[in-house]
Amino acid sequence: MTEETKSIRQMCDEYDVTPRTLRFYEAKELLFPIRDGQKRLFTKRDGARLKLILRGKRFGFSLEEIRQLLDLYHIGDQQLTQLSRTYDVACERLADMERQRDELNEAIEDLQQQLKWGESVIASMKSEQEAAE
Repeated sequence: MTEETKSIRQMCDEYDVTPRTLRFYEAKELLFPIRDGQKRLFTKRDGARLKLILRGKRFGFSLEEIRQLLDLYHIGDQQLTQLSRTYDVACERLADMERQRDELNEAIEDLQQQLKWGESVIASMKSEQEAAE
């Protein structure tokens, strides 16, 4: 193993992923480690791709979206197409996340109101019960 490559264990430790995750990303053609028998050796390029994959997953991109965006790297236009497409997909994802947040905030407010109503009904019933005793 040279300084330019990392073992699967080193990649797992550095990026806080499991060996199964790395093998899965390899099977999905997102990572392309060098195979040395049963060993997988990861290059700096694999590390950079993994960092982008993990960031994309955190932002809710599908693995297919991530793969397509990573594949645009080699078009030969100094990454203009890749960056432009990534920007567009990120804008769409942000809009989805904001919509989901708004829906969640509305549901939280509704539930808070229902809990206040329930609280007052329970308090009222307890008062009536205590008065009857």
